[in-house]
Amino acid sequence: MPSERNIRFALVTPADYPLLRRWMESPHMREWWGGPETELGYIRDMVEGRDTTRPFIFHVDGEPAGYIQVWSIGDAIAGGYDDKAPWLNGVTPDAVGVDLSIGNPDQLSRGIGTEVLRNFLAMLFEEGHETIIIDPDEANRRAVSAYEKAGFVAYDRYVDDDGVTLLMKLDLKRFKETTG
Repeated sequence: MPSERNIRFALVTPADYPLLRRWMESPHMREWWGGPETELGYIRDMVEGRDTTRPFIFHVDGEPAGYIQVWSIGDAIAGGYDDKAPWLNGVTPDAVGVDLSIGNPDQLSRGIGTEVLRNFLAMLFEEGHETIIIDPDEANRRAVSAYEKAGFVAYDRYVDDDGVTLLMKLDLKRFKETTG
């Protein structure tokens, strides 16, 4: 399914930190992400090579519109993250996970997230990834709906002190079926 919008992905650089901070300070991101300083610290680790996660700013029709990242399940397990998210141990270690957020709240609920995600997924499948996981908070209905529209299917739930994580996955076969 071709994109209606011109979407491109650019790896995050230090020059993007002020923009990311602005986005992360906005209420719609604060609701689902950690504090801006904490999150920017994680992104700095990625940019500076201390974390294998690949962080991107996505641009829609030439304008920066949000943040998206891809991370390795195997690396998360090797780094001990499965202590906080034991569900990772039930996922094939060669799978990758994705996370995204629209930067500008005025662009929410316009189909941008689904369209950006489809483009990003196509890129990841072209790179050879076979299974992609996404793990939204079950209460984040806007995100869950966008992920379902992109082809993800819920397969489990994980309950912890922070709430309920909805575990969703997508493989290449289903992606091709849903984007036909």
